[in-house]
Amino acid sequence: MAEATASKTIKFIVTRQDSPDEKPYKEEFEIPYRPNMNVISAFMEIQRNPVNAQGQKTTPVCWESNCLEEVCGACSMVINGKPRQACTALVDKLEQPIRIEPMKTFPVIRDVVVDRNRMFDGLKRVKAWIPIDGTYDLGPGPRMAESKRQWAYELSKCMTCGVCLEACPNVSENNSFIGPYAISQVRLFNAHPTGEMNKEERLETLMEDGGIEGCGNSQNCVQSCPKGIPLTTSIAALNKDTTKHMFKKWLSM
Repeated sequence: MAEATASKTIKFIVTRQDSPDEKPYKEEFEIPYRPNMNVISAFMEIQRNPVNAQGQKTTPVCWESNCLEEVCGACSMVINGKPRQACTALVDKLEQPIRIEPMKTFPVIRDVVVDRNRMFDGLKRVKAWIPIDGTYDLGPGPRMAESKRQWAYELSKCMTCGVCLEACPNVSENNSFIGPYAISQVRLFNAHPTGEMNKEERLETLMEDGGIEGCGNSQNCVQSCPKGIPLTTSIAALNKDTTKHMFKKWLSM
């Protein structure tokens, strides 16, 4: 049994790109199999011995990773056609050859490393934070009801991995749709007793071009989210909130 495992290999087909301006190309690798390998450990094996399947010396594959436990969101890539986290992609559960590609929603920096600034810019647009300047002297804020705290905690699991944007057919480099992750974060921060102070400002942002109207309700986001965040529930809730806010503005004119 040990001899059979030692002789077993894993085949990877990696879509690579040497720089943002270069054209992508595919390169094949075969590495020795080890039990319980994930895609990250396979890339580390290629890094130790950067030789492709044709026996030619090459450059190691460039990728990003950090926590290795599906918390940071850094290792997002497309694995066998599905956007997901490489750290939880176990080789034993993947069909071979294992095809690795960068997420196409974001500009490629090199190989499977992408520029996710689009996501962070979206969080800035909706002010996805709790403003606390000047609130310390007011003393403790009101407690959140336990029922609200429980679903708010689910929304707080977002790790800006980009998988929901990659899976969404309404997101591309040619449109400005802010994406489901940002809409869900508006719901999270608008539910907070202190964050609620900026509620109307966040709703106004979602009513601008590229806001909530860009959602086509494909529901790909909620199916692909690695943290199981109820993204479509948040989108429905914010559709209601923005509509109420719009009528409120009309009535006050």
